Amino acid sequence: MGQKLTQFALIIEYDGGNYHGFQLQANEPTVQAELERALEKLTGKTTRVAGASRTDAGVHALGQVVSFRTGSILTAQTFTSGLNYYLPLDIAVRAAYRMPDGFRVRSDAVNREYNYYILNRRTRSPLERRYSCRVAAGLDVDSMNRACQALIGQHDFGSFATALGPEVKSTVRRIYRAGVNKEGDMVTLNMVASSFLTHQVRNTAGTLIRVGLGKMTLAEFSSIMEAEKPGLAGPAAEAGGLCLMKVNYRQPLSGENENI
Repeated sequence: MGQKLTQFALIIEYDGGNYHGFQLQANEPTVQAELERALEKLTGKTTRVAGASRTDAGVHALGQVVSFRTGSILTAQTFTSGLNYYLPLDIAVRAAYRMPDGFRVRSDAVNREYNYYILNRRTRSPLERRYSCRVAAGLDVDSMNRACQALIGQHDFGSFATALGPEVKSTVRRIYRAGVNKEGDMVTLNMVASSFLTHQVRNTAGTLIRVGLGKMTLAEFSSIMEAEKPGLAGPAAEAGGLCLMKVNYRQPLSGENENI
């Protein structure tokens, strides 16, 4: 009889600037590789983790969710403190939860929330340079928000995808929320969707920047959406401005946990 495995979920935060995305890639540093390396050091066993969202190279996360199954008897609290001991300083476990066996970290997620940060000022910022893109000219946030209204709902977002691999069965996605706000010099695009196509948020941000600069009309923005042609939107805004804020489930992650 095999060893009983327990499933855990982790909420993790990371600075993606030093990584080639979340998912494992041959000969490239990734967040998943660092998590699996830390788990092996902590438990003495090779453990595969799965992520709720495959963030791209250079993209950050405040609330990525990952899951794994283990035969270890360690508590959720010990997984949190132990993994943070072994992980590099740019990756941290915020919370750990013991989950029911049927939990599926990707398919059980009902939506994912991203922010894209635009520093809208003439001078550069040493403190914000890794976590935003800078646009020197003034942005018309009202026009950007009017364009966002066209995104909300279920649409074919093929024009906002950079590339479509064979695993993409459809380019139809449902956007629950899309809007832009400005506080001080920082303009933030917030998008919530069931899931996103490759580079969809960055291509959306790049296109909205063109609208905000007066280089694209609202009618032209709508035409791009209606065309449903991959690669038409953009250019993609810089990866460093994008952050996965939260992954939502029908039932909040709960159970034995520890926040640090």
